[in-house]
Amino acid sequence: MGRYIVSRLAQLVIVFFGVTLLIYLAVWALPGDPIRAMAGDRPLSESVINAMREEHNLNDPVLVQYLKYMGDLLTGDFGTDFNGRSVSDQMVQRWPVTLRLAVTAWLIEIVVGIGLGVIAALRRGRWPDYTILLFSIAVISIPIFVLGYTAQLVLGVNAGIFPVSGVADGWPASYILPAVILSAFGLASVARLVRASVLENLRADYVRAAVAKGMSRRRVVSVHVLRNSLIAAVTFLGVELGFLLGGTVVVEGIFNVPGVGQLLFRSLQTQEGAVVVGVATALVLIFLLANLVVDLLYGVLDPRIRHD
Repeated sequence: MGRYIVSRLAQLVIVFFGVTLLIYLAVWALPGDPIRAMAGDRPLSESVINAMREEHNLNDPVLVQYLKYMGDLLTGDFGTDFNGRSVSDQMVQRWPVTLRLAVTAWLIEIVVGIGLGVIAALRRGRWPDYTILLFSIAVISIPIFVLGYTAQLVLGVNAGIFPVSGVADGWPASYILPAVILSAFGLASVARLVRASVLENLRADYVRAAVAKGMSRRRVVSVHVLRNSLIAAVTFLGVELGFLLGGTVVVEGIFNVPGVGQLLFRSLQTQEGAVVVGVATALVLIFLLANLVVDLLYGVLDPRIRHD
């Protein structure tokens, strides 16, 4: 187990540096001069432009810029934007909002998605199964921004059930609707995944043996079938948390939620490369750590799985 953890950590480090390098190259390869873009229509003197380019290492080759950035990052410094504001401070102010939104959406996926999947499997071929199947297909087929704007109009503007935008009403009122929209695709995927896994395990020999010994159906499903069926769901849900954190860009834009996704979107518009790279780096790190935790949970959920 110890060697496996060390091996996975080594892989994590390699992937982290590789992905962050690609992100850094992609951001700084964007056309245009970010210094001149920051000034807008106001002209800047060449001395000011050169001083700012020197301050932010823009005169160095891209690989040298990346190495300097990673050196600062190892000390916890995510750099500063072109206005001199710390990227770390900006993320610290916005991360609680994004985490609250993403975790709310994640819990919805866990509770509702697993529940719908189990119901569909236990009612296979009946109306609950067909209803859940149609629901999952419909949700997966509709783009998230269409769902978001439609829910905002119907449930927010017309019905007045949820706040239209912002987080002034706090949790859960301001977060439920955007969290439901954010979790919609993953929820449908979890439901279909759990349904297929439960059906497969219901046909397994150990289930027949448990029933033949007189064990109640409820106990067979809750103790044996569900535990084995959750292995595939845990894999998806662990990765999904990283996707939810990164996917808040669209939802936070629709509902005007002041989180990291909104910061990333605005930074792309204003070509604030340091902010974009900083936010993307944090998201990559969270995603990789979530995958590591999922791998380690395999042995907890299924004793047959051993990490040698």
